[in-house]
Amino acid sequence: MSQEPPKILESKTTIRFQHCDPFNHLNNSEYLNYMVNAREDQLIQHYDIDIYKLGREQGKSWVVGSNQIAYLRPAWLMEEVVIQSQLLHFDETSLNVELRMFNRDKTELKALMWSHYVHFNLQTQKRETHEARFMDLFDSVKTPVTHKSFEERVLHFKNKK
Repeated sequence: MSQEPPKILESKTTIRFQHCDPFNHLNNSEYLNYMVNAREDQLIQHYDIDIYKLGREQGKSWVVGSNQIAYLRPAWLMEEVVIQSQLLHFDETSLNVELRMFNRDKTELKALMWSHYVHFNLQTQKRETHEARFMDLFDSVKTPVTHKSFEERVLHFKNKK
């Protein structure tokens, strides 16, 4: 009997000096890097999906179509943060993923991001249909939220205080 893959992926990282502003806050643009890097590592660890290996060997991977991000609290220099990600929605050629950055004990949400990824053929430079194995995995881990818009989702977390 195989174990079900986790639906919410989680990892920890430390905010580094070169990514901070003069006030010791993580630079806004760096939130995207930390969150996307965490998601890539989580995909390898939990689902055995290495997007770069797929790109090299099969000529297919995912590219970012769009991001929406809300900065709710500063992430501080040398602070350990927890980054969670989950698949909200998918179709034949794309994925919608939510990423959350928390403090170490997950009592303070620092940033919330929704990312739209497009499955892409690197040779043809066009959208690509997901293979059946990916569709099956996505179906088993999809964890939608009740909020219909990013703004509603942000308000949900702001009101949880």
